[in-house]
Amino acid sequence: MSVKIRLKRVGAKNTPMFRVVVTDGRSPRDGRFIEEIGTYAPTQKQGVNFEIQLDRADYWIGVGAQPSETVSGMIKKARKSADAEPAEDTPAEAAPAEEPAAAAPATEAPAEKPAEPATDAAKA
Repeated sequence: MSVKIRLKRVGAKNTPMFRVVVTDGRSPRDGRFIEEIGTYAPTQKQGVNFEIQLDRADYWIGVGAQPSETVSGMIKKARKSADAEPAEDTPAEAAPAEEPAAAAPATEAPAEKPAEPATDAAKA
């Protein structure tokens, strides 16, 4: 049995929507499938127009499934965006955290010094 990862068309006339499915290569385009692993909306203009479960796609490719050209391109884009997201989030989160942290010790430093001996005395 030749397993394929390909698109299955759903949606109304002139409003195409696709599902990314794992299927037997002999079944028709819109026929039976083994598992649905994503969606694709080619008419969506803003943002990312597809979603795919990379862990399931990797599993099926690992056991021998062959992705179609369109689906393999979608998997590559999804991997690239998954790799880029953590790198973008880290500097964005670090920059605002550094600015208040740099400003806070200058204003709070005198208040912390007297408070520390008071806490030490309270513990003893």
